[in-house]
Amino acid sequence: MNDPFIKIENLNFSYTDDEGNDAQVLHDLNLEIGRGELVAILGHNGSGKSTLAKLLNLILTPQSGKITIDGLEITKPDLTEDELFENRRKVGMVFQNPDNQLVATIVDEDVAFGPENLGVPPAEIRKRVDDALRTVGMTEFARHSPHQLSGGQKQRVAIAGIIAMMPECMIFDESTAMLDPQGRREVMDTIMRLNREYGITILHITHYMNEAARCDRVVVVNDGEIELDGKPGEVFSKVAKLESIGLDVPQTAELLYELNLAGVRLGGRELPLDRLSVNEAADEIMKLFEGIND
Repeated sequence: MNDPFIKIENLNFSYTDDEGNDAQVLHDLNLEIGRGELVAILGHNGSGKSTLAKLLNLILTPQSGKITIDGLEITKPDLTEDELFENRRKVGMVFQNPDNQLVATIVDEDVAFGPENLGVPPAEIRKRVDDALRTVGMTEFARHSPHQLSGGQKQRVAIAGIIAMMPECMIFDESTAMLDPQGRREVMDTIMRLNREYGITILHITHYMNEAARCDRVVVVNDGEIELDGKPGEVFSKVAKLESIGLDVPQTAELLYELNLAGVRLGGRELPLDRLSVNEAADEIMKLFEGIND
């Protein structure tokens, strides 16, 4: 990968408990993310995926290793306040609970909060707020109270607040975890649009496999190390490996995997496990019936 937008080298991080004992979370982790990529980060609870997200925004500081974002090494000892500020403007984060990110009593005032703190002129703030609300489909709720909205709507307002700061990268730290299926679809559609239409680099930390399957790339973190890294079809075809580390796979991959275990064959070969959409999996199964009818 040439000139990665995010480059992580030999990153180590540990938490210290109340008794002073260190619990290592990340172990010499290396990862590169290209500009404009949409990358899903998967891992079981405690794997280190959310810790990684907080390190990229310097909410946490690593014990050792290097993080470079858009050419700036944010882990260097002499990082200035201006450089830290610039990194946090460039890399926005959307957290699991939208209520923790909503600070105002009116939707458009909440979206304006970030740009105001960046010192953006009022006329430009107005434009950014309108554009951000339009992007997430929340224009008609501009004068509503955020706390009267549904979970998915609240999360879209939180996303709009980050968009209004015009980051080049957005990290979604299990941002769909507290939402119902409709809310998850709304937020995921917004994530896809931000990446496809605006070219924003996105890291989507999730435990929903169907969301990860829509991304360009899937990175699996296991016990603080990169376990798997590739296109969704490549990663999710490793069903046994994923299940061994406590992760699910999309239902389509699971179905094809179980058919293979049962000895079902297509022209003497196993069914491919990288058919992640319902239509792709259905096509493979239909081929079986066509072979039987022949």
